[in-house]
Amino acid sequence: MSTSITRTRALGALAIGAVAVGVLAGCSGGGAGGSGSTDAAGGTYTFWDPYPQYDASSDWAKVIDKCAADAGVTVERTGFDTSDLTSKALLAGQQGDSPDILLIDNPAVSTLVEAGIVTSTDENGLQVGDVAENILGASVVDGKTYGVPIGANTLALYYNPTVLSAAGVDPSSIKDWSSLNSAIEKVVASGKKGITFSGIGTEEGSFQFLPWFWGAGADLTQLDSSQAASAVQLWTDWVKKGWAPNSVINNTQTTSWQEFQTGDFGFAENGTWQKAGAAKAGYEVIPIPAAKGGAAPAPTGGEFLTLPVQKDSARYATSSKIVECLTSTANVVDTDNTLNYIAATPEAQKAQLAKDPTLEPWIEAVGAAKARTGDNLGVKYPVISEQLWTAVQNSLTGAQSPQDALKAAQQAASSK
Repeated sequence: MSTSITRTRALGALAIGAVAVGVLAGCSGGGAGGSGSTDAAGGTYTFWDPYPQYDASSDWAKVIDKCAADAGVTVERTGFDTSDLTSKALLAGQQGDSPDILLIDNPAVSTLVEAGIVTSTDENGLQVGDVAENILGASVVDGKTYGVPIGANTLALYYNPTVLSAAGVDPSSIKDWSSLNSAIEKVVASGKKGITFSGIGTEEGSFQFLPWFWGAGADLTQLDSSQAASAVQLWTDWVKKGWAPNSVINNTQTTSWQEFQTGDFGFAENGTWQKAGAAKAGYEVIPIPAAKGGAAPAPTGGEFLTLPVQKDSARYATSSKIVECLTSTANVVDTDNTLNYIAATPEAQKAQLAKDPTLEPWIEAVGAAKARTGDNLGVKYPVISEQLWTAVQNSLTGAQSPQDALKAAQQAASSK
């Protein structure tokens, strides 16, 4: 997936650790340019993104070049692996050699804000327009906005129509946890397997658990609430009853998807990045239900365009023009379709839906989604998330009850 959730744990630990203990000192700036990399006319701007898979001939690179040309400049673009990009951005900021434009995974935005690396929209003139508030939330820190999303991905429930039909399950009947449990039970009774997901002890595990946690009405500032315990109990019961395989304890999102692709499962929790393959296989999708009904808030993935601090603040005006071009409906829809993202504005979502009506459940899921670092959690989120995935692991393995696991998690999170 483009947001590299599988690497977010390493990203968070590396970025925050770098800020806390100063391990960036003495490192190399990566040689990608930064604000000092201008030609004689001052017309070259640097751009870093987490898409090393896209070379200069790609559509992504071409739209950047076009937007730069429209702004009367050229762009030197460098693509880094997501797990490297945050540390390189922190280093460049420390050395006063940041790129003009930085496209960064959304959980890292608050880390860069905390380090003083990126400018707010008040400072740089970026316009957020009618970006959905729940998507924009990942870049809001203490009431100020620090970036513009290019789109978002999130999680939903894929289902195998063949398996459900044989089990006598109507997917439209799944509205809440009770009806989902009933559907899973029927699938298992028919001789198939119920549901698979990623419960691994990393950020991936937290990412996949959050829709159930939030869908129960729980809050990340109180991990040991009764609502949180009900969500952990739900997953734990699935494993104890054999409705979910023991492999979920170590499953990544990739391995759980591979299980689903065997055709033996009724349901799988996974993201928009699997929708192309799912369509080919004939799988369909519904939003993850909340405990008492409606779509559960799932976490948002996706990147934000930010403008790092520059010695010459006059550069922000041109950088803003490039960003506004990249996020215009005409350009961002094609980009989001390529990345399997849902656009961040109603207008762009409408344009996506006109081209592909099957995106409707994903647009609904994104509409209900939440930013992991939202609610002013910022850099506190990685600490909380680690305790959350630890609690889930301890319950799934039978080491602790859901209540005891979450009580320990809350105590540990509060002490850090």
